[in-house]
Amino acid sequence: MAANPSIITRDAEELAQPTGNIYESVSIISKRAKQIASNVKEELNGKLAEFASTVDNLEEIFENREQIEISKFYERMPKPISMSIEEFKNDEVYWKYKEEETEEKI
Repeated sequence: MAANPSIITRDAEELAQPTGNIYESVSIISKRAKQIASNVKEELNGKLAEFASTVDNLEEIFENREQIEISKFYERMPKPISMSIEEFKNDEVYWKYKEEETEEKI
């Protein structure tokens, strides 16, 4: 069985470098991926809402080519985790620690 070419091996040391800790880096990346996934889901639901039908009768429901194309476009998009890793590696993600905020207020 051939391996999926979309699977990429990541260097853990490279990911840990900005924070000094691989677990912090993974946490930051996962939180950003959740934000991206949420935004994409809202966008997709907004576009698909235009095609919503209030009719529950199967005979009156028909295939809408535009709706299918929109769905296929979003299926082909890179996964949110891949997008967040690239953003993290390119220093496009901002994060801060809550402990530092509380210390500054005192």
